Amino acid sequence: MTEPGSEHALLAAAADGDATAFDALVRRHTVRLYRVALRIVGDPVEAEDVVQEAWVQAWRGLAGFRGSAAVSTWLYRVVTNAALGHLRRRRPAVPVDPTEPGGPAAQWVDPRSGPEAIALRNERAAAVHRAIATLEPSQRVPLVLHELEGLSYAEVAEVLQVSVPALQSRLSRARVTLLARLEELR
Repeated sequence: MTEPGSEHALLAAAADGDATAFDALVRRHTVRLYRVALRIVGDPVEAEDVVQEAWVQAWRGLAGFRGSAAVSTWLYRVVTNAALGHLRRRRPAVPVDPTEPGGPAAQWVDPRSGPEAIALRNERAAAVHRAIATLEPSQRVPLVLHELEGLSYAEVAEVLQVSVPALQSRLSRARVTLLARLEELR
């Protein structure tokens, strides 16, 4: 039996038509899903669109959730698929500026650091995020999910519906490519 208020209980209630339960899931996961979408599509406005699309897809797919995976893993899969679909439908965009307020680099800044240290850290983070944005989606997505979002190999493999060895191979290629791109920026 699922515990009331648990992810699976909320999902089950939402599947039964409980909009409040679905709203609770949206509140719990939107920030995380937005972060993934932003890192995949590279544009804040487009990332918002991707997250909206992902929530619509999740709502429509509630009945199909089997409960064998964690709810968060299922939602990562939904937003990843929405982001990849978005990339296939659009022209290349300018990568997000990770140093903008609330951007990805904001989490790496220690407010006790001096302005020079903060500027250097932001510059390095911006270079890394620009380099990540140049990776092919097949490399960028696993790198974002594992290295930036902290998902385990098993979780990322489940999200991408590949084996763990296949995922490790993709991550290895992504890291090599990323290092080469960072060297080019030096």
